[in-house]
Formats: sequence, C-alpha cells, structure tokens
Amino acid sequence: MNPASPQTQRLDRLLAGDAAALLRGGKKGLEKESLRVNDRGCIAATPHPAALGAALTHPHITTDYSEALIELVTPPCAEVRDTLAFLSDIHSFVYQHIGDEMLWATSMPCVLEDEKRIPIAWFGNSNVGMMKHVYRRGLGWRYGRTMQTIAGVHFNYSFPEALWPVLQEQAKDSRPLRGFVDQAYFDMLRNFQRVGWLVPYLFGASPAVCKSFLHDRTLGFREFDAHTWYEPYATSLRMSDIGYQNKHQSHIGISYNSLDDYVATLSRAISTPEPEYAAIGVQVDGEYRQLNANILQIENEFYTYIRPKQPINQGERAALALRKRGVMYAEVRALDVNPYDPVGADAPALRFIEALLIWCLLTDSPRISPEEQQAINHNQMQSARHGRDPALTLQRQGRPVLLRTWAREIVAELDGICGVLDGSDRDKPYGAALGAQREALIDPERLPSARVLADMRARGESFLQFAARLSQTHRDAFRRRALAPSTQRRFARLAQESLEKQRQLEASDSLAFGDYLQQYFAQS
Repeated sequence: MNPASPQTQRLDRLLAGDAAALLRGGKKGLEKESLRVNDRGCIAATPHPAALGAALTHPHITTDYSEALIELVTPPCAEVRDTLAFLSDIHSFVYQHIGDEMLWATSMPCVLEDEKRIPIAWFGNSNVGMMKHVYRRGLGWRYGRTMQTIAGVHFNYSFPEALWPVLQEQAKDSRPLRGFVDQAYFDMLRNFQRVGWLVPYLFGASPAVCKSFLHDRTLGFREFDAHTWYEPYATSLRMSDIGYQNKHQSHIGISYNSLDDYVATLSRAISTPEPEYAAIGVQVDGEYRQLNANILQIENEFYTYIRPKQPINQGERAALALRKRGVMYAEVRALDVNPYDPVGADAPALRFIEALLIWCLLTDSPRISPEEQQAINHNQMQSARHGRDPALTLQRQGRPVLLRTWAREIVAELDGICGVLDGSDRDKPYGAALGAQREALIDPERLPSARVLADMRARGESFLQFAARLSQTHRDAFRRRALAPSTQRRFARLAQESLEKQRQLEASDSLAFGDYLQQYFAQS
C-alpha cells in the first residue's frame, strides 16, 4: 500500500493502540435468490410451498419477482462462516418442501418458453401484499417478465458501531454522531460506485445465457452452440445491458453525494411522471397494472451496484426511513450466484468485498459529477460484458486505464486492511481471500466466468446443461444433509408464525386498496 495515500494514513491512525480491533466484527448478511425449476429445467409453475410459510411475513424465506423466484435471507452475523452456515440451513429446510424441484444454480435463468407463463409472486389479499404484487406487475409491463427472472446475491454489510466515534474524533467532526455516520456511509457508497466494477470482474459467473432468454434477439452476442449465446470475455451478463435497466432514471440522476441529496432525488423519481409508463395505464378495466406511471414506482425499482439501507416499518417508504433514522447498512447488489457453491456464495468472495468496503470508507471520496457518473456507468458495463479482454480500458479521472492495471492497484491497497481483519487468526482467511484474487489477476482463467466457459467446452455442454448439472448436484447434496432437530423445529415454527401474521394482516385491513396507495405515497 502506498504510504502516502489517505487511506493508509487513516488506517495507521486506527492501528495505534488497540484501535485496530474496531475494524473487525462488521455485521454481514446475505439475500440469495434462486429460481425453482422442474426436472426438465423449466421454471416451476407451482405456488410458493405453504410449508415454507408466507412469503409476505417470513423473516428468512420469501419470493422476489416471481412466485418461483425464492429469496433466502440470513440475519446479520459478525462472522462470515456463521452467515453461510445459516444460509445452508435455510437451503436444507427448503429442499424438504419442494419435492423433485431444484433451485437453479446460476444467475441467468432456465428455459423460458413463454414469458406470460412466468408467475408473478403473490403475497395474499392484504393491502401490503397487494402492493408488492402490483409493483411486480408494473415491472413486468415496464421491462418484461423475462428480465425479472435473473437471480443474484445481495451482501448486506454494516460497519462496527464502536468504529464511528473513533473515526469522528480523528476527523475532528463536531456534528451529531448520526450525521457523521450517514455522511461516512455515503462517502463509502460513492467510492464503491467508482470501483464496484471490480466485483463482477472478479466474481461474475454469467458469461453465457440460454437463447430462450433473449427471445430470438442476438444483441451482438456470439453463438456458443445451438442453444446458447455468450460473450468470450464477459464476466457478468446479469450486470450488463441485458440485465435490469431503467433508461429513464438518467433523467433524474440519483445522487450519492449526501443522504439528503439521495432521498430528494429518489423521491423526485417516484413523483415524476414518465409518458412511456403512462401509456401502459395504471388501472385498466378495474385492474392495477402498476402502482403509478412515474419514473420509479417505489424506491426498489432503482437498480444500482450498492444501496444505503434502513429497515422499514410496515407501510413505510424506504426513502423516508433513511431520512428519519439514517443509514444502518449497505446492500451490495453486484454479486452473481456462484454456480459452484451449493448456497451460491462463498466465504473468500464475501471477505474480499468486506475489505473493499472498508477501503472505500477509509479513502477520500469527492462528490460525483455528472461527467464522472457517465464514466462510472461506462466502467460497470464494460467490466460486465468484456471484463476479461486483456486490452480493455476503463475511464479514470478522464483518462483511459487498463482494467487489469487498476484492479492490481486496488488489490495491492487491501493488504493492510486484510491483515487487520485477520488479527491473530492463524488461518489468515482475509489474506488468503486477497491472495486468491491477486492470483486471478495474474491468470484470469481462474476467474469464475472463465471457468464456466471452460467447463462448458470441456464437457460439450450448453448453458442449460451446465446449469442443470450443477443444480442437480447441489440438490442431491442438500437432500443428504440433515438439519439439527432444534433448527428443524425453529424453521417449522417460523413458517407457521408467518402464515398467522399474514392472516392477521388480511383481517385487520380497513382501507380500500386505492385509498391505501394514496396514503402510502402521501407520506412525508
């Protein structure tokens, strides 16, 4: 690490005395999406199993866009191994209740014969549940249902609480602590926007896609075989221009320069009409097609590599929760499902990202200008679609720089942070995670995206055959894995409690749905 860099100076100050320990123990949680598929590799037409509980109210087992797109959520844990152990337990419980179906092992989906047959998630008849369902209808009308079947892994991270007073004292900042914390998170978020392209480059695992996903469009892709499109240097087609995009968001320009700016620009997008969406209609023949005809229906429609998060109360708008209570954690949304890991996420990747987030916190973070935002968008797209091209350049401070050169510089600066995070651990897991990525920068054939294509070639597999094989392997492993009796009882109890909570919500509603929406959007 360059001894003159600002992040080194801050890290050196933290290392004085016992302060180094304050960087350890940040809370880590995961949200992992997976399509349920049948034994033919097609999206499941069955409803979310009642034995798993109510998707609306279960704290750990829910659904994303589709009834078949299950989402498994861990609590925040101080140790990566505990987060992944909990995720393994959820998988084991799920596999007890989905019969012969499988959880698809890749981010890019299975066979999609007709997008109208992709079932939109259903959350019951309560106003809260209907709002979630109608929001998803709107996504289908705006972007198509097919795109919504892409799965990902979200890594939730909060810095240790004891760290903030020390950083504030070192910064000689006299504002209330919450204001300091909010600004520190936004400083970190801006830096992650700048270097977030590194995540799909190192951990992207979606260089190929079933032809059924593109519905006879080629979009400039190459043909891998009769059933598969691919990009030879792609890392994460999920994060490319075939993934979730809202072209109208650029009209508003969501700002990460401060919490106030972020909330203001996000709220403006939710209240600004968009003619293209108005043409769809909001309520047509007595049925809601979308929540509104604005650039964003709600905050969740804004897609980005990383988000500031504050848990919301029932019926509360996400932006208002941030404004009222500040940032609690950051949600990193740039991780593909790892097809080689049974739970879709691995400890080395999470440890590397944790170190990268700390680096982003400790590094100076100027405001992002519109010109820099354009460069950020360009870099993210290029890394996702062409990242392993050895000649690929990105834009940094108005100048081109080789992706691999920039990546090596960032990785070199994580050495000291990983050393602190390892502490006295003899296994040095953070250092090992960093070392693995350093080796991958030397030999990009080690990257997951390269490994996927190499395996498909070696076995003569299409993308679907590759994904189905690994899905079956993981299913068989979880079927053999026994849950501890106490864990089994806990998940069974949570399932029943969630069903009862949904029944109570439905019984307690007194407003018509239209009135409920009006009150929801009138919050200030």
